Amino acid sequence: MSDLRAELTEILDEAEWEWLIPHVQRDAVILVAPDLNLLDVGVAIASDNIPSVEQWIDQQLITKPTTVQVGEWNGNRSKRFNTLIVQPYVLVKEIVSA
Repeated sequence: MSDLRAELTEILDEAEWEWLIPHVQRDAVILVAPDLNLLDVGVAIASDNIPSVEQWIDQQLITKPTTVQVGEWNGNRSKRFNTLIVQPYVLVKEIVSA
């Protein structure tokens, strides 16, 4: 498990909204709530930790972006996100500017 966590840590990145649009179009983007750790979610998905993932889905802590969110982000193409690719998904966490 620690190898998986280390591997995913290496591919944590930051991306502009513009770069994520093709992934949204193929329905591969999962939005992670601000109070969840992106790496924890990635490890859970990659290791098939179904109970954790189901709990997060039930609590709407991991969701598909809504059309309203996509519309807002389309209005700010330079909006930035922390990202983690866990095939076939792209996990994203909105970077909130202070």
